[in-house]
Amino acid sequence: MTIIFDDDFVEELDKIVDFIAIDSASRAAAFQVDIYTQIQAKIPFMPKKYRKNRHLKDDNVREFIYKGYVVPFRILSDDEIHILGIYKRNIWKSK
Repeated sequence: MTIIFDDDFVEELDKIVDFIAIDSASRAAAFQVDIYTQIQAKIPFMPKKYRKNRHLKDDNVREFIYKGYVVPFRILSDDEIHILGIYKRNIWKSK
């Protein structure tokens, strides 16, 4: 299974990691490694088990939750998943 990380996801994650790093650089680095590890380990196994995105009317857009962060992703095919972004309390907007 191929996982594609959208530029928006990478930019949003960088902002989150920078914010966590203000308090603890080691915790920020661990969070970044952990979220990539969790995405790659869990989403490909059964992507349709995750909840549907409430804002988009697309059955192939699902949401993975990790430590209170929401990671929306689109199932493009049986072999490809596109990670769209990451957010917590703000409302994520698809581009």
